[in-house]
Amino acid sequence: MKKLEEYVVSIPDFPEKGIIFRDVTSVLQDAEGLRLAVDTMQEKVKDLDYDVVAGPESRGFIFGTPIAYNNKKPFVLIRKAGKLPRETVSVSYELEYGNATIEMHRDSVKPGQKVLIVDDLIATGGTTEAMVKLIESLGGQVVGIVVLIELAGLNGRSRLAGYRVESAVCYEGK
Repeated sequence: MKKLEEYVVSIPDFPEKGIIFRDVTSVLQDAEGLRLAVDTMQEKVKDLDYDVVAGPESRGFIFGTPIAYNNKKPFVLIRKAGKLPRETVSVSYELEYGNATIEMHRDSVKPGQKVLIVDDLIATGGTTEAMVKLIESLGGQVVGIVVLIELAGLNGRSRLAGYRVESAVCYEGK
C-alpha cells in the first residue's frame, strides 16, 4: 500500500520560483488516495470529543464532510464573504498578498458546542486562525484542528498555540 505522501504531487517553482507547491488534487483523483487521506485525518482525532465539524471552502468541505458523516456529526460551512444566504458573522484577516473575509451562518454553531476544524492545508496559519476566531465569536469551543498537509517551515502552528493541531502529512520546508 502506498503512503499518503506518495499521492501528493510536489510541483517545484509554482506559483513562483523557490516554492514547492503540494498538490492536493492528486490525492483526490485517486480513490485509494482519497480514502487514505480521510481515514488518516479521522484517525488523528479519534480520541477528540466534538459536536460539530467545520471546514472552509472548498477543500475543507471535501475532507470535513466525510469525517462528519462517518462520526454522525453535523458539518458547518465556512465560506468566502457573500456566499451564504442567511444571516452571517464574519472575520477579515491578512493573507500573504492581500486580505480576505470568511463567514459562517450565525446559527451554525451554538454557544458551548465543541468544534473540530478540518482543512486540506496549514501554511502560515492565518486562515485557520481566522476560522478559530469566527467559531469562538459564536460561543463555540475549538477542540481540535486536523489538516491533510502541514507546511511546517511556514510556522502555522505558532499562530495556533493552545489548540490541538494534527496533520496527516508534514513537510518541513516551505
